[in-house]
Amino acid sequence: MILSTTIARLRDKLPLTASTDDSLNPNDFSKYTGEQKDILRKLNDSSEPRASIESGPYTHHYLIANGVIYITICEKSYPRKLAFTYLDELDREFINSYGHRLDSEDLRPFAFITFENYIQKTRRVYEDTRTSVNLDKLNAELQDVTRVMTKNIEDLLYRGDSLDRMTNLSSSLRAESSKYRKAAKKINFDAMIRQYAPVAGASLIFVFLVWWIFLR
Repeated sequence: MILSTTIARLRDKLPLTASTDDSLNPNDFSKYTGEQKDILRKLNDSSEPRASIESGPYTHHYLIANGVIYITICEKSYPRKLAFTYLDELDREFINSYGHRLDSEDLRPFAFITFENYIQKTRRVYEDTRTSVNLDKLNAELQDVTRVMTKNIEDLLYRGDSLDRMTNLSSSLRAESSKYRKAAKKINFDAMIRQYAPVAGASLIFVFLVWWIFLR
C-alpha cells in the first residue's frame, strides 16, 4: 500500500506538493515523514536516480527526474516494480502540467498543491496489487528493479552511507574488476598450457626414448 507521496524540487528541496493516506498512524506519520525529509536533504545531482530505503515495516522509494524528486512511503510488502512505475507516472503528468514553471525563483512551498488530486487518483489505481491492471503492470517489463540501489535507513542516516551514484558505481566497478582479473588469470593460464604443452610432451617422449635406448 502507498501511504505518502511528496514531490520536491531537486536543487533546493522546495516542497511542491504532497499527499498522505489518512489511515497512516499519526505517530508513524511523524516518524517516517521525518525520515523522508532527511532523505531529501541527502539527495543531489550526484545521487542515484532511483533507490529504495528500508525502515521497519515501511520502505521509502524515490525517483529523481527532470530536476524533481518524487518520494513515496510504502508498506515493505508493496512491490518495488509497482512503486517505481507509480512514481514514473507521477513524473510524466507533473512535468506535462508544471514543467515550464519549475525554474521560477518565485515559487512558494506547495505551489502545486492542486496536483494532490492527481496523486490521490493515481494512488487509488495502484493501491491494490491484485487488480488486473496492476497484475499486468507487475508482469510487464515496465521497470528493471533488480539494479535499484537498496539501503537501510539506519545505515543512511546514522552510519554515514551515501546515496551518491559514484559510490554505488565504484562498488560495482570493484566487483567487476575483481571478476575480470580472475577471468584474465584463467585465460593466461590456459594460453600457457596450450603454448608449452606440446614442448613438454616432446620433452617427455625424448626422455623416455633415452631411457629406453641407453638405460634399459
